[in-house]
Amino acid sequence: MGNLLCKPTGSRGKVHDITPESAGWGYVGFSLYRLEPGDVAEEATGDREVILVLVEGKATVQAAGQDWGEMGARMDVFEKTAPHCLYVPNGSDWSAVATTACTLAVCSAPGMGGHQAQRLGPDGIDLTPRGKGTNTRHVNNIAMEGREVADSLLVTEVFTPAGHWSSYPSHRHDEDDFPRMTYLEETYYHRLNPGQGFGVQRVYTEDGSLDETMAVKSHDVVLVPKGHHPCGAPYGYEMYYLNVMAGPTRKWRFQNDPDHDWIAKRDA
Repeated sequence: MGNLLCKPTGSRGKVHDITPESAGWGYVGFSLYRLEPGDVAEEATGDREVILVLVEGKATVQAAGQDWGEMGARMDVFEKTAPHCLYVPNGSDWSAVATTACTLAVCSAPGMGGHQAQRLGPDGIDLTPRGKGTNTRHVNNIAMEGREVADSLLVTEVFTPAGHWSSYPSHRHDEDDFPRMTYLEETYYHRLNPGQGFGVQRVYTEDGSLDETMAVKSHDVVLVPKGHHPCGAPYGYEMYYLNVMAGPTRKWRFQNDPDHDWIAKRDA
């Protein structure tokens, strides 16, 4: 198993370029651009569909032969407002010109031509609480299965308050056995507030063949090829992450770690 913790390659330009080939899996791709005003990001989608997420800042966007104008309103991700997002189908291209300092996430997975280019946010995205007590977090569902807006991609944002846990109780989605479970590869793009903070993410299997615990910092990406993948935010630092998931079935079905499933049953 390769290194699951991906550090940014710099602080400007394309600082992450995770492909199925580099990750050693079959579906999920994730790129991140950190742009200054006037900087340009552009790509062809090829055989992959893309969801562009304006994590923060503004850019003028052209995609799939259309001018989408200036997108973005959230200048700091921890404002927790709904992000501006754009779906771009396979067989097209897109470009973004930053009009402010801008963080642009590019989420990708195999496309099948089933959807047209369309805005996915901020309209239709509502910040929703999930969990109880110190397992409470707040979710912006950008393109989960309740929104029929993509062929393969599942994309969501999660805000975890300081001192809380997230993606917890520990759960996995690494078997292609719908409806019991779906096989979904996943990436986590992390941010911490204040920015010098760190969080913790563990990726592990029940048999112990994979067990990595990582200190994550702002702009780090964690790969989850299989197994359980909980996160913790230390006291004093709130955590954000952008999840990208994809697999053979665009459904999110998971099972909790049997050792910790009692927590979910208690809180149900």
